[in-house]
Amino acid sequence: MGAVTAATIPTTPPAADVAVHVRGVTKDFGSGGTTTRALRGVDLDVPYGELLMLVGPSGCGKTTLVSIIAGTLDPTEGDVVVLGEDLAAMPNGRKVRFRRDNVGFVFQAYNLLPALTAAENAAVPLIIAGWNRRRSVEAAADVLDQLGMGDRLDRLPSELSGGQQQRVAIARSLVHSPRLLICDEPTSALDAENGRITMDLIREVAVQPGRAVIVVTHDARVYSYADRIASMEDGRIEAVVAATRSAAAGAG
Repeated sequence: MGAVTAATIPTTPPAADVAVHVRGVTKDFGSGGTTTRALRGVDLDVPYGELLMLVGPSGCGKTTLVSIIAGTLDPTEGDVVVLGEDLAAMPNGRKVRFRRDNVGFVFQAYNLLPALTAAENAAVPLIIAGWNRRRSVEAAADVLDQLGMGDRLDRLPSELSGGQQQRVAIARSLVHSPRLLICDEPTSALDAENGRITMDLIREVAVQPGRAVIVVTHDARVYSYADRIASMEDGRIEAVVAATRSAAAGAG
């Protein structure tokens, strides 16, 4: 994989092109003498059409930051504007609907339901959104076919390899055409070959002009799939740098 350049990106994209806008965000857990500050004044912009990787040691605040961006955690202080919406000003019920309609997740653990087929697992977001079950499964089958899983639509998770289960998880995250995709360690449970395949799929299928992708990772093997890499340390963004794309990372 290619190396990361040393030059920090100095400019902020124009507001109209920004999918995620974070300014001065802090997050405290606990209260009084037991308060722990997980985030310490984070600033970050992620433009549409970009795959941003968020890297750093365990406990540095990566998961807390993406949870705030996804609307599953509220910041203690600061501004969080996602897809033009001020999450801090959004009532909880609307925030749940916003996340359901606009945010896709790919988890380290595939979180597939063991009694459902590949197509049914991938259809879950549409069923939750109120779609007819048959229509949902048909739409999920189309996405799975794009991911090379068209011949395994009726297989249960126990009948799929780890890489195939990850493809189902990717299909599930994309089936409702989210404008923001958040991937939490999507390659950490995979060998090098399946990790490469997974990142190829994310770049090919997920990175689109009207969508932003954030990948939380410790896996240096996949850094070259990023457009930019944000390094975190002790609850802060230390630098945002351009990634050198390699041939192995695909055309994007």
